[in-house]
Amino acid sequence: MLSDEIAKIRKDYKKYQLLEQNIESDPYKQFGKWWQEALNAEVEEPNAMALATISTKGYPTNRIVLMKGFDEKGFVFYTNYEGRKGRHIKKHHDVALVLFWKELERQVRIEGYVEKVSAKESDEYFASRPLESQISASISEQSAEIPDRNMLEMLRDMFIRKQGDKPIKRPEHWGGYRVIPRRIEFWQGRENRLHDRFKYCSKNNKDWKIKRMAP
Repeated sequence: MLSDEIAKIRKDYKKYQLLEQNIESDPYKQFGKWWQEALNAEVEEPNAMALATISTKGYPTNRIVLMKGFDEKGFVFYTNYEGRKGRHIKKHHDVALVLFWKELERQVRIEGYVEKVSAKESDEYFASRPLESQISASISEQSAEIPDRNMLEMLRDMFIRKQGDKPIKRPEHWGGYRVIPRRIEFWQGRENRLHDRFKYCSKNNKDWKIKRMAP
């Protein structure tokens, strides 16, 4: 696509506004409000979020993961601890998240640090997953180079034959992380690029300070 064609792609945001008198003093309550509105609007995969980590060599890297829980302690996702992102997190605990709900012309940016959820939480979530997802988590050496897809199919078939009808136990290399925010920003698209932006900042995941930001 030519650069001038790309430059012509433009959307004006006119659906909603975010004003001081309407925002919650607690960012988790504000997120909960927007989350419910995303569900009501039937946003496709509303829990899809971009996760940015710092590589072992100090470079930024990004990918989409799925949020599987949030509360006043933070935002939870699950993955392979030994995959590329897991290795990044092991060395650099600081991460960033972005959720974008285009149907509502909104995004939420979260910056903070990561800790593992308890083994009990990981066990409970793993047990709730579909069987095929449990198998995939068990056999995949995430981020490792493989010769072709046939290898994955072979590993899957071998695992099924070996496992039989026994329940699948969560592998030790797989589990959850919780992102504990230092900063949460709510962005509401507005007309003529005069967007509404509010940031919540805290050093202890409470006692939040709220500031409006220029678009």
